[in-house]
Amino acid sequence: MAFRKFLPMFDRVLVERFTPETVTKGGIMLPEKAQSKVLQATVVAVGPGSRNVKGNLLPVSVTVGESVLLPEYGGTKISLDDKDYFLFRDGDILGKYVE
Repeated sequence: MAFRKFLPMFDRVLVERFTPETVTKGGIMLPEKAQSKVLQATVVAVGPGSRNVKGNLLPVSVTVGESVLLPEYGGTKISLDDKDYFLFRDGDILGKYVE
């Protein structure tokens, strides 16, 4: 509930990355160095959007609760209530998962 205290500005999106797999399907425990970086996250909060040259508001393309694909590098790490979140621009998000 810490994200209720934090509202991203402009076209920023606050996401929470999924936790990496620590055990394989066969039951083998993976050390931290062997775990791959998780590129999938859930959108926690979004800003109102950015403005174009004419001053019109361009809304953010994702909504709260959607699962998105993130780039391998980038984003700003933010700690709220002992949990790690990442802040990305709307244009940096590679795509969203649909059901």
